[in-house]
Amino acid sequence: MSAEAADREAATSSRPCTPPQTSWFEFVLEEALLEQHLQKPSPDPPPVQLIVQFLEQASKPSVNEQNQVQPPPDNKRNRILKLLALKVAAHLKWDLDVLEKSLSVPVLNMLLNELLCISKVPPGTKHVDVDLSSLPPTTAMAILLYNRWAIRTIVQSSFPVKQVKPGPPQLNVMNQMQQEKELTENILKVLKEQAADSILVLEGALKLNKDLYVHTIRTLDLLAMEPGMVNGETESSTAGLKISAEEIQCQVCYDLGAIYFQQGSTNVAVHEKAKEKFFKTKELIAKNGSSSLHFTIDEERLAGYCQACEVLTSSSDDASQQATPYSQIHSCMKSGNYQDLVKIFLEDNLTLSLPEQFRQSVLRELFQKAQQGNDALDEVCFKVCVCNTVRDILQGQTIDIQFCQLFLKPSKEKIDFLLEVCSGSINLENASEALKRKMAAFLKNLCLGMEDLQFVFMISSHELFIKLLKDDERKLLIDQMRKRSPRINLCTKPVTSFYDIPASASVNIGQLEHQLILSVDPWRIRQILIELHGMTSERQFWTISNKWEVPNVYGNVILGIKDSLTRDLVYILMAKGLHCCAIKDFVHAKQLFAACLELVTEFSPKLRQVMLNEMLLLDIYTHEAGAGASGERPPSDLISRVRGYLEMRVPDIPLRQVIAEECVAFLLNWCENEYLTMQVPLPLVQTNPYVKLGQLLAATCKELPGPKESRRTAKDLWEVVVQICSVSNQHKRGNDGRVSLIKHRESTLGIMYRYVFLKLFLKEPLVLTTILSLFVKLHNVREDIVNDIAAEHISIWPSSIPNLQSVDFEAVAVTVKELVSYALTINANNHFWLIIQADIYFATNQYSAALHYYLQAGAVCSDFFNKMVPPDVYTDQVIKRMIKCCSLLNCHTQVAILCQFLREVDYKTAFKALQEQNSHDAMDSYYEYIWDVTILEYLTYLHHKRGETDKRQIAIKAIGQTELNASNPEEVLQLAAQRRKKKFLQAMAKLYF
Repeated sequence: MSAEAADREAATSSRPCTPPQTSWFEFVLEEALLEQHLQKPSPDPPPVQLIVQFLEQASKPSVNEQNQVQPPPDNKRNRILKLLALKVAAHLKWDLDVLEKSLSVPVLNMLLNELLCISKVPPGTKHVDVDLSSLPPTTAMAILLYNRWAIRTIVQSSFPVKQVKPGPPQLNVMNQMQQEKELTENILKVLKEQAADSILVLEGALKLNKDLYVHTIRTLDLLAMEPGMVNGETESSTAGLKISAEEIQCQVCYDLGAIYFQQGSTNVAVHEKAKEKFFKTKELIAKNGSSSLHFTIDEERLAGYCQACEVLTSSSDDASQQATPYSQIHSCMKSGNYQDLVKIFLEDNLTLSLPEQFRQSVLRELFQKAQQGNDALDEVCFKVCVCNTVRDILQGQTIDIQFCQLFLKPSKEKIDFLLEVCSGSINLENASEALKRKMAAFLKNLCLGMEDLQFVFMISSHELFIKLLKDDERKLLIDQMRKRSPRINLCTKPVTSFYDIPASASVNIGQLEHQLILSVDPWRIRQILIELHGMTSERQFWTISNKWEVPNVYGNVILGIKDSLTRDLVYILMAKGLHCCAIKDFVHAKQLFAACLELVTEFSPKLRQVMLNEMLLLDIYTHEAGAGASGERPPSDLISRVRGYLEMRVPDIPLRQVIAEECVAFLLNWCENEYLTMQVPLPLVQTNPYVKLGQLLAATCKELPGPKESRRTAKDLWEVVVQICSVSNQHKRGNDGRVSLIKHRESTLGIMYRYVFLKLFLKEPLVLTTILSLFVKLHNVREDIVNDIAAEHISIWPSSIPNLQSVDFEAVAVTVKELVSYALTINANNHFWLIIQADIYFATNQYSAALHYYLQAGAVCSDFFNKMVPPDVYTDQVIKRMIKCCSLLNCHTQVAILCQFLREVDYKTAFKALQEQNSHDAMDSYYEYIWDVTILEYLTYLHHKRGETDKRQIAIKAIGQTELNASNPEEVLQLAAQRRKKKFLQAMAKLYF
């Protein structure tokens, strides 16, 4: 468009009352000028700017005769303008890289929507429901372009953007920028909601394997003609600019890889998808050459993506096989995979590839982590220390003092692991005699240093010990042990010598028992037990490991089995399965439970139902740890089984309390509120207290957030929880040893314990919020409470308790702390929960911690204060508590600044704080964050009165800024205040985070 034509159009569109009057001759002229402009080798100005001009003209609202603003009319003028914009994009070959660099999100969104419209994509149709292979090539390409742009825009929005330094404040420019920002945010919100559909569309495009065509200036001209003049050319396979299938796949793979990489920050498994797409892109570029691609790809960025994916997915088998021992150890330390770390050290005892200093440095790092409070590392430290000690022994060095300290109190598990390391560190067939003598001396001295004969027998009966020591050496060892400390009474009861027990029998039984302890293969366990029972019928092999624990309700039934082999097998299979569940080894747990179920089905219907119940609990755990963790709903079959368990009425079946708890938690977490409130049988509610509590919770959550409608169910839930938290004169102890909080006679819910609240409300945010607000309200009801805790939906609960003295408020306070701590592990960015945590610290006089969480609550809901903190988060009560925290921490300048945040500025508190001369904050360096002129004037007066010239000059400089001029428009003053709020809160966050 020529400058003269643009001026005429701008002048015409600025008239307030009359619609624009532009001759069609001018539009024909503009179109001819455009075509001539685009035919130049390097058009100036850039043609992409013409898109903005054309679309702005086409989207201008019109004004009717009544001075009412109307949407842009769909007339010939606007259609021609939109067509001109599309022609410019066609001239640029629809290169998204060029378009994205020069066009804003709203303009590019408008352009691509016009492309969809002119390509005959029905409006309102979901792209994911369209079969791309059945569409004309140009239509399919238009859909691909739009969805590629959507994905690229989402990825681009996640990158940090450098803030442009603002110029002098101009109200009309600021309003225009704000409108564009809001429009961009709205478009991004819609694109993110449709991201899953866009990904499916692009994944479907990878399966097309055919060439597509994109509109050119010629095809757009054909579309603009009357339908009868087109003759179907635009829908044929030869219209437009040809894009090969390889080029399409290359660009789509790159865009999918970028979105998968972005999503990998919340779901690590998605990084594997990103890696696959990026490496596919790399292959296609290598095959076709980057110069042959119609759409350019930043190969440096692609290389960076590929390198990042290799690092993030380096735990795969291929990567771990190619990695060096150093990188493997580094990866294990970083990820906390200490089991593989010990395995690497044990293998190195044979290969000797790691230097001794490096191994010791790893052990020192583990000791440091253990001393910082990580008790789980104690066992790892012992195992690594044992590996290092055995390595030192074989190299002729002395035993380290750390090993002696860790071995002061030996145990069966420690002895077993030590013997495993010794056996794995020496190859008896190829080892030299010197190595054998060193290992034999170490084991012999170990026996001499022990007082417990059971541990001595474990070592001396081990296969390695028998092979390394000769018969006369073993006899000499026994004599030395008899002459040792008199505390070991070997004279009255002689030690059983190696010759008094048949060597093969004792060794075989010990080895089989050791294998039985370690094995998790049900068929191998069965085979070992058959061999053991064939050797002796007097032993009860289910007792050989103290780690094999079965609940008492099951143990009584299992131990009643008459056949000893079957009894041992059922007990061990169940114990090992429960242990695998506890350590989240669900694969082996399922195998063990399935074998046990198959076994007991033959003779015991009661135990069969027990195993079905345990397998239901295992399936719940498996789903919650797997697909459920990523938000995927459980299968309908699992939901039906959970309902079936709760409704089960089989007599004399031993039931574990935890299964009922987890079933109710499962239904609550997956919002099965309809079943809990409407479909659950009434007898089940009356007899199962967990179902009753779950029903009340589901009903309350279902009726939120309307406080009036939910007050009836909320009152019922309130009364039940008050009963549970009532003080009893006579505590009742349950089967599992835990003490109930209420008298059993007071309510059918008397068997409920406080810990249940932490188990029932695992993940669903609304359930957590509901029960948290209930306990907060119960906490606030106390007469002696000084500082109330704020919570969401707190108004739905009753305001008083008839028998206040009966409530154990100490238990309530502990429950509130546990619940909010647990809730923050589920979602650390929930600002309401963060405010509750801050209020708790405030009430317990921990002001620095309280400020930390108040600031964190504001940061998570404002993009680290780059946006305004919502007023329902930083209420006047929260600000006043932050003021009090700063005051008690002697940060008086911060107090004065926070007084500006209140709806009505608290000048009295601010002036009083500024009078304090003993301030622990940065004082005058904070003056740039003050926007209230009255406070700045008071500071100027105060420093003048004290003779503090330098500080007075800083205050004068702050008050002299033009944007604080009282004559400025209100919008400018508000923007100035908002900018200072942002900088101050960010400075506070850096101080307290």
